[in-house]
Amino acid sequence: MPLVVGLFRQASYSPHQHRTNDTAILDRTLEHFAAAGWATAHLDETTLVGSAAALPPAALYLSMCQGEAASRTLLALESAGATLVNRPSSVLGCHRHRLVPALATRGIRFPQTDIVDPHDAEAAAHSAVVRDAAAAERPVWVKRGDVHAERDEDVVCVPAHGVADALAAFAARGIRRAALQAHVSGPVLKFYGVADGRFFRSYDSAAGPNGPRPDVDETRLRALAFSAAAALGLDVFGGDVALPAPDDPVLIDLNDWPSFAPFRDDAARAIAAYARDIAARERSDSSPFDTADADVA
Repeated sequence: MPLVVGLFRQASYSPHQHRTNDTAILDRTLEHFAAAGWATAHLDETTLVGSAAALPPAALYLSMCQGEAASRTLLALESAGATLVNRPSSVLGCHRHRLVPALATRGIRFPQTDIVDPHDAEAAAHSAVVRDAAAAERPVWVKRGDVHAERDEDVVCVPAHGVADALAAFAARGIRRAALQAHVSGPVLKFYGVADGRFFRSYDSAAGPNGPRPDVDETRLRALAFSAAAALGLDVFGGDVALPAPDDPVLIDLNDWPSFAPFRDDAARAIAAYARDIAARERSDSSPFDTADADVA
């Protein structure tokens, strides 16, 4: 009986209701594995910091880990040939200071973004994003430049003259990198996907999943979302796009393994099937991680 290990996200990376929803999507995905005859186990991201010793050998690891420390621990498994969905190298690529240049080099439609040190007021003052926003009288998005938001204050929208104060607040909390992102006008869509296209959903962030959607070129929306995920090598992903025009979606955020809360059952079924297909393709490898049937509580 093959073993799949679910690696749950550290609670601090799932603020508010996300904590329950992040746990629920992985639980539901593991249920599909159990129904298909797999042994299942789960661990928390915090158990991986500094050492992979807590990890049993397994045919597959489903990882929602998001922190730098746990992801770097998992890199050793990835290098050894273990099957991971998502891979830690892809997760690390989603941290904004890596995401911004990765998308830029691949020509992904993304707003102008500067990564700055919140402690360096001089560098922020010379940011092209801030200068252009001031000239156009548009706001600036100030976001954490490392991991995704842990609390509401990690993503704020301020006028250009308020950027210095926003960065000072980041610096006071010990944050070492911040992203200054140009505002893109228009409605915002949230999207969720699985890499091979078997699952893709989107909805208007203001109207909610049951509300009306703005006009959008669905082909261009899908192309943008899947191109961005492919640029990072993500298997399970989500994000946000702004629509200055229906045929001009602009990616404004990309996330590794979101909660899929509005579509949990369908998403869990698709993720489990996709991950089983990945494991089956790699089953013939000689990695020590692909033949395990350890008994884990």
